[in-house]
Amino acid sequence: MPQFHARVDTPRASRNMTRLFKHFAHKREVRAGEHHAQAVFAFGECRMFARSGPLLIDCQAGAGKAEQRLRCVIADHVHRFSGDEALQVEWQDGPLADAPAEQRA
Repeated sequence: MPQFHARVDTPRASRNMTRLFKHFAHKREVRAGEHHAQAVFAFGECRMFARSGPLLIDCQAGAGKAEQRLRCVIADHVHRFSGDEALQVEWQDGPLADAPAEQRA
């Protein structure tokens, strides 16, 4: 199952993550805390980490259309829910190497 990640520079990582996952919780299973959130979609899974520094995003999905759909959904929602920051997600292939150990899936 392909894995991909991004680091999004923002001084408001926790705020952006919280807003996004409150939205996701209306339609899917979400687990969220102050510094970590996870959503399970029919086509993949996404985890975010918000501590000091950038918003860290770590995802995995089935190959092909499922992967492209998850990349698009997450990037689009990060952009829309970031308000005036207009954040952009630049995906990198592979797992997020420095995800907090206690939060790795």
